[in-house]
Amino acid sequence: MSNNAEAALLERDAAYMIHPLHNKSVHSTGKVWIGGQGAFLFDANGDRFIDGLSGLWNNTAGNGRSELIEAGSNQLEAMAFASGYAGSSNDQAIALAENLARITYPSINQFFFTSGGGESTDSNIKMARYYWKVKGKPEKIKVISRVGGYHGVTFAAMCATGLNYYWPMFEPRMPGFVHIPGPYPYFYEAPEGSESQGIAAANELEKAIISEGPETVAMFIAEPVQGAGGVIVPQHDYFRRIREICTKYEVLMVSDEVITGFGRTGKMFGLQHWDVEPDMIQFAKAITSGYFSLGGIGINDEIANTMNSSGKPWMHAYTYSAHPTGCAIANAMIGVVEKDDFPKQAEEKGKRLLVGLKDALSHHPNVGEVRGLGLMCGIEYVKDRDTKEFFDPEDGIGAKLNNECISRGLFSRVRNDAYLLAPPIVTDNQTIDEIVDIVAASTKAVLG
Repeated sequence: MSNNAEAALLERDAAYMIHPLHNKSVHSTGKVWIGGQGAFLFDANGDRFIDGLSGLWNNTAGNGRSELIEAGSNQLEAMAFASGYAGSSNDQAIALAENLARITYPSINQFFFTSGGGESTDSNIKMARYYWKVKGKPEKIKVISRVGGYHGVTFAAMCATGLNYYWPMFEPRMPGFVHIPGPYPYFYEAPEGSESQGIAAANELEKAIISEGPETVAMFIAEPVQGAGGVIVPQHDYFRRIREICTKYEVLMVSDEVITGFGRTGKMFGLQHWDVEPDMIQFAKAITSGYFSLGGIGINDEIANTMNSSGKPWMHAYTYSAHPTGCAIANAMIGVVEKDDFPKQAEEKGKRLLVGLKDALSHHPNVGEVRGLGLMCGIEYVKDRDTKEFFDPEDGIGAKLNNECISRGLFSRVRNDAYLLAPPIVTDNQTIDEIVDIVAASTKAVLG
C-alpha cells in the first residue's frame, strides 16, 4: 500500500469516530491497523510493528490463534446468542464457570459474567453492597482503592480508579470512594520506625478503615500488580498484611485480575505470588485474549452461600452476560493457557525482557528504575536519578519516548514518563531482544 493509505483512513476516522480517551490532536498522528499475526500488527501502509502492550494488555495469545477463531466460529454457527438471565443458561457458560472454579483461588467457585473490566468493577461493588445488606450491615457501602490503581471508567469504576486525570470532566464523583497511597516501592516513603516499606504501605489501608469507620467500609480493591498506573510491583510482604487487615475489620478483599489473570505475571493469578486468597476477584482481557469482549467476577463460598440462602434477588444484569460465543472462546483460551503453559512462558520471557532492559538502561542518568513481574515491565524516567525529581510535564518526555519507539517499530503506551511493556505471551525471544534494542535506542535519541 502507499504511504497515503493510513492518512486517508485517518481523515475518514476523524469525520465519524469518537475514540476511548478521545483527543483529536493525539489521534491526528495515530495508527490504523489492518492486520495482525502473533505478536505483530500491520498498519494501513503495510508497515510491521511489535505489539508492545498486547493491544491493551489483553491479547496474550497474539492475533491469528486458530483455536480461538474456530471456537468462536463454531459457536456462532451452533447458536450465536442466548440470554443468561436467571431462568436461562447455556452449555458454554456452564463449562466456563466450571473451568474458572478449577483454576482460580480455591474458595472462589461461583462466577458472574460481564462484557469487560469496568463492568466487572461495578458488579463487585454492587455484590459487596448486596452482601453486607443481607448480613444486616447496610452501612457498609464504602470502597477503598489505591492511588495509581486502574479499575475502569464506567461511573462507579472511575470513582474507584486512582488516576486523577480520569476525573475532572465528569465530576462530581460518587460519594463513598476513598483512595490510599499505593505500595510504589520506588517512591513510597515509609514512616520512621516502620517494620518494612511493604507493611507500612499496607497499613495505609488500616488507617483509612479506622478513619472512615469499619462499620461503613464494604470492600478494598487492588490490582496484584498495578498496570496502567505504571507496572507497580508491590513489596513481598504487602498483600499478606492487606489480607490480615481486611479480615480484622470485615472488609471484603477484591483482587482486580483484569490484567494479571491467566498467566501474565508468571502465575495463573497475581496474588498467588504471595499465597494470598481474596474474597472476590474480577477478570477480563486475557480470558479471551481480546477475541471477544468478556469479563466477570468470582465470589467466595461464604458470599455465594449468603446470596443463595437469602431469598433476595441480586437485581444486577447485563444483556451480554454469559454470552455463549464469548464463553466458547474463553473456554478455548483457557485450553491454550494450560496447554502452552502461559504462566511459565511469561515468567521466563519476562525475566529475559527485564534483565535485557536493566542491562541496557540501568546506567542511564535519566532511568530511575526498571521493574517488572512476569511479562509486565515498566521503565521510570526521571530528571534526576539521585533526587527522583520528575521531568517538567511540559517537556513531554514520555510522549517523545513513545514516538521514538513507534518510529522504530514498537507500539506501546506510557503513563506520564513511565514506559510500559506487556507484549503477547507468545512473543519469541528474538522479538523480546528487539524490544530491548528499540527502547534503548529510543532512550538515547530522546535523552542522550
